[in-house]
Amino acid sequence: MTATFEYLLRLGDNALVLGQRTSAWVAHAPVMEEDVALANVALDLIGQARMWLDYAGEIEDAGRDADRLAFHRDSGAFRNALLVEQPNGNFADTIVRGYLFDAFSHLQLLALSRSSDARVAEIAAKAVKETAYHLQRSEDWLARLGDGTELSHERAQRALDTLWRYTGELFLADAVDEENAASGAGVDPPVLRDAWLERVDRGIARATLTRPADGYMQRGGKQGIHTEALSYLLAEMQVLPRSHPAATW
Repeated sequence: MTATFEYLLRLGDNALVLGQRTSAWVAHAPVMEEDVALANVALDLIGQARMWLDYAGEIEDAGRDADRLAFHRDSGAFRNALLVEQPNGNFADTIVRGYLFDAFSHLQLLALSRSSDARVAEIAAKAVKETAYHLQRSEDWLARLGDGTELSHERAQRALDTLWRYTGELFLADAVDEENAASGAGVDPPVLRDAWLERVDRGIARATLTRPADGYMQRGGKQGIHTEALSYLLAEMQVLPRSHPAATW
């Protein structure tokens, strides 16, 4: 049960943290249409997070629902990958971060839609349709930036060079991953890497960018070891429910 709970937290926290990051662009996007698009992506991700975290709360059976798990855990209890907590930066940083994660998430959700756990399969089958759109959108934007102006190309390449070090963690398996994969409920992350790399290489080439060489990869997010960026994000996201824990709407 603990491994299942931890696995669901990872799925939910990835979606929640990236959704919170994406929502910060609302009213700050470069064009009005992108304001609407980013808001919709954020809503999709937060909706996915609610489904994963509600299920995690049911598995834990300790009286915590999605809201309690989202708003009343400290950073050390979050299990999201380090990639999704990285700051928004400029628009190119956000697009590259989204593209690298979308390509992974789409593959992961496709695999989970065949999970032996009927609830996991149901959530994944719904989420994968949304993530297919997120991936196509981020890939199109990557091409527009990378193959655009000299400035947009430079910013996209810099973002790729900076964020690449966080991608290796997505494919590292630990005991939680292995136990869920062995039961058929989850997927073993390393099996997704080749397909992810093939998709990402196509997107990078289309954008006339250069894939960075693999070096040391940052890790620890799935075990609750995070960058300080997550603490700042949670402080903003959690301030109201923590200040007024008994409030109702």
